[in-house]
Amino acid sequence: MKATGVAGIAALAGCSGGGSGDGETTTSEDGETSTTSGGSGGETRLSWHAGGTGGTYYPLSNEFKSVIEGHTDYGVQVQSTGASVENVGSLYSGDADFALIQNDIAYFAKNGTGIDAFQDNPIENLRGVATLYPETIHVVTLAESGIETLQDLEGKRVNTGDLGSGTQVDALQILNAVGITQDDFEEQNTSFSQASEQLRNGDVDATFTVGGWPVGAISDLATTEDVRIVPIDGDARAQVKDAASFFADDQIPAGTYSGIDEAVPTVAVQAMIATNAEQPADVVENVSAAIFDNVDELSIKTNFISKASAQDGMSIDLHEGAQAYFG
Repeated sequence: MKATGVAGIAALAGCSGGGSGDGETTTSEDGETSTTSGGSGGETRLSWHAGGTGGTYYPLSNEFKSVIEGHTDYGVQVQSTGASVENVGSLYSGDADFALIQNDIAYFAKNGTGIDAFQDNPIENLRGVATLYPETIHVVTLAESGIETLQDLEGKRVNTGDLGSGTQVDALQILNAVGITQDDFEEQNTSFSQASEQLRNGDVDATFTVGGWPVGAISDLATTEDVRIVPIDGDARAQVKDAASFFADDQIPAGTYSGIDEAVPTVAVQAMIATNAEQPADVVENVSAAIFDNVDELSIKTNFISKASAQDGMSIDLHEGAQAYFG
């Protein structure tokens, strides 16, 4: 988040590796490896940047990989990353061919506004492919913490997500909206899985996680600890939505996580597939068709992902290949 200009954005992508080169196996920072297969013919290899392994982006991206490789001649390499902001850098630099990002981060990047990393430095080559599902804001704490509202986070140790990620951006916006600045709490930054471990070990008081429920890291935590998801409702919800129009009402259904027996009101942004302007139109059209003609082969977020809703909340210009498919 301290980076400025497009050079800073490109630097954010530096740890991701990837690209459409010849390397067959990539090891991410958290030790995960992903292998590029040749699909049916192996003629085109696509680098697909996801997010941390404890969220929704990574397993969903691997399902996209299977569908694309099953219905095209493309091989797909899925890379674990710091998610949205880093992924924009990877698309800008060409290290990624496709990536999952949040619609708010896409808007900020394309318009050169909103956060320091993009301020007055629009990412002109960023293009949209499709929106997918609501990215639900989870504010998680332990039941014994005494934290019941967003205002209770003042003076606490709060993990706001990976440094530079969309989760961090959203967390800071939400806290600022209710009057809590970065000087008012102790901020820590790690992946979802590491944040859950910090909660379990008492190293932080609360964490922000942005992802489609159920988020694996939170599910795992809730099996061993009594957790509370802090609601975003009433005046706090109104303040958050007034501060940023891309936040929408949402709720986490009862029973989504062990011990959470009532629905929790919150807000959400939208997950989306993005690419860059340099991608050939036929590749983007074929990838779009492979995914959205075969949604029945997915198991994650199938209540939300469809061709009919794939342009809901699209915040940037479509790639011409996506336009050709979606019409």
